[in-house]
Amino acid sequence: MLLYQPESGYCYNSDSLFLYDFIDNFNPRGDMLDVGAGCGIVGLLVARDNKKINIEAIEKQELFVSYATNNARVNNIDYKIYLGDVLTHQFEKKYDYIVSNPPFYHSKSTKSEDEMLFNARYNINLPISDFFKRVSQLLKPKSHFIFCYDAIYFAEICAELARVKMKVVNVQFVHPKIDRVASLVLVHARNGSNSLMKIYEPFISFDGDKISKKVQNIYKKANTQSIKCQI
Repeated sequence: MLLYQPESGYCYNSDSLFLYDFIDNFNPRGDMLDVGAGCGIVGLLVARDNKKINIEAIEKQELFVSYATNNARVNNIDYKIYLGDVLTHQFEKKYDYIVSNPPFYHSKSTKSEDEMLFNARYNINLPISDFFKRVSQLLKPKSHFIFCYDAIYFAEICAELARVKMKVVNVQFVHPKIDRVASLVLVHARNGSNSLMKIYEPFISFDGDKISKKVQNIYKKANTQSIKCQI
């Protein structure tokens, strides 16, 4: 997949590719909304590999809407993207799947002066309490919310999901190395589910100084080529 990105500022990273691969575990079909689409990478990859998905997206930064729209066109993927804030945008439907790689840098961490980076990275721009409440409003009954987040927030994630009557049913922790604490968590939550939580085996990113076999396989599967440019 060919993906155009801005020459400077925020670019997608491995988190988006790990999330895309995680989403594929659940054989998605139906109406999907990608929240905070950026250049479109997560939603476009999922739509490419799952032909029964009708993909829509929302992104609050106009420049990224332009890149995502262009990326859908060059990859021949039917794609509808809204310019706006998911918390306030009025959607015309509800969704079977909502997916997201949202901003999750802590609000007390040193903030970038670059507006694009600030909006894309810091959770002050999309607090999880407000985000999860909005997701619960936009999902159809017994539907799916799949996202990634900083692993240190997992307890808060579970509590906030429970507050809006959603439940974590699948979870995988991503560790930089086998002897390091988790840096990322991949979460599949549902509304109206009575399932017990299934915890996947740890995802290890690096084997020594080399990327792990699992990561190599994800990169091969995604098969992305990034081009930084102005459009």
